[in-house]
Amino acid sequence: MPTLIAKPSRIEAAGNKPKLIDEVVGRVNTETEALSLAHMRSPGGWVEPGQTPAFDEFTYVLRGSLRVEHRGGQLDVNAGQAVIAHAGEWVRYSTPGADGAEYIAVCLPAFSPETVHRDAE
Repeated sequence: MPTLIAKPSRIEAAGNKPKLIDEVVGRVNTETEALSLAHMRSPGGWVEPGQTPAFDEFTYVLRGSLRVEHRGGQLDVNAGQAVIAHAGEWVRYSTPGADGAEYIAVCLPAFSPETVHRDAE
């Protein structure tokens, strides 16, 4: 039988400015460990600590631009584009543009604070 997910759970975000994370599927909202699906909205000038997660993260940008720094440089991912950050790769996400960004993130397996491996600040 299909499971209706009536609403997402708001998750606290890391970074220098408030960012909205609404987890639709994942460890918090549905107790799903296999993957997580979240709707993100980050303001202009937001940046989070670097991380070396133990999961793949698939990100699709709906509005604005998301910057993804990596060991070899950086990518600017614009509305209508997507990026895959592979498990074990160091990345840092930010939205340096004035308008910020709105995007969907899918983590496989599901995001968890224990497996994101954020850099020490």
